[in-house]
Amino acid sequence: MDDRKDPIQKLLDGPVSVVNIGLAQFARTLEGEGVAVVQVDWSPPAGGDRRLIDLLDKLGA
Repeated sequence: MDDRKDPIQKLLDGPVSVVNIGLAQFARTLEGEGVAVVQVDWSPPAGGDRRLIDLLDKLGA
């Protein structure tokens, strides 16, 4: 029998820790299951408005 493990299985064999970006409900659900979670409050720059993002990019240039 081959003793090598699938890399995904090796990753999941240990304790799971999650960095959640965005949807806080997802983090709360994982925490309810005992998963260690770091929640990052993030949203797209300029609300995702492409025109505003382009203008911000020009300011940073």
